[in-house]
Amino acid sequence: MIKVEHTLFALPFALLGATLAARGLETQPFGFWLSRLAWITVAMVGARSAAMAFNRIADREFDRANPRTSNRALPAGQLDLGFAWAFTIASAVIFLIAAAMLNRLTLILSPVALASVFLYSYTKRFTAASHLILGWCLGIAPSGAWIAIQGKLALAPVLLSFSVMMWTAGFDILYACQDQEFDRRTGLRSIPARLGVGKALIAARLIHGLMFVTLIAFFRAAHLGWLGLAGVIVAGGLLVYQHRLVKANDLSRLNAAFFTTNAFVSVILFVTMAGDALLFR
Repeated sequence: MIKVEHTLFALPFALLGATLAARGLETQPFGFWLSRLAWITVAMVGARSAAMAFNRIADREFDRANPRTSNRALPAGQLDLGFAWAFTIASAVIFLIAAAMLNRLTLILSPVALASVFLYSYTKRFTAASHLILGWCLGIAPSGAWIAIQGKLALAPVLLSFSVMMWTAGFDILYACQDQEFDRRTGLRSIPARLGVGKALIAARLIHGLMFVTLIAFFRAAHLGWLGLAGVIVAGGLLVYQHRLVKANDLSRLNAAFFTTNAFVSVILFVTMAGDALLFR
């Protein structure tokens, strides 16, 4: 029911936010940093697991009717609804415990994060802006991790969060192209269902262009050097490659564009930018 690899979309950005927030706090003992990173990881996995399980619960009837998703665990009868609810609640509790172990502000804001990821599951029923709402759900990760380290927010993590939001919204539009006809038939809202696949691909490119511009602004605000810049350039190249894989009349390479390319984007940006902050501070 839960695709653990999807955590790679957001976890590297959370760890990047934590790494950059740690600059200037080097006097803290090693145990402090180990504890913070461990609880941030637990929080990310808990929130992501709760979000995905709840989404499967909320969408189970649509998944059953859609040939592409009818083999998912709930509609296929591999898991029962009671287990899915128990898993969702347990994952949410784990997230809240992790937030409490970080600091007071993360605990105060944790219900906002949970409400966001749960609300997303219903947004396709009433707005085509659901892609942006999903982007918000993943985009808050680096800002949340920054708060977990510093107990406050700054411009750099906000820019990174906005960049992640636009990146997520863009690739979610691409992914939704394969369900255009099903969404129209069942009354679900999405950019491909509203505009058609061709115009949706243009919208995704524009959104990813905005993501890249914001990523450059984040690079400057975070005062990163050549290694961070290399990450920005490689990420931009991967975005271009992703859009070359998907065409309005050929969605056969969509999974490669969605899963493989996006995992590389997040990991490469983490390695280069976090490496820049740690090696050249």
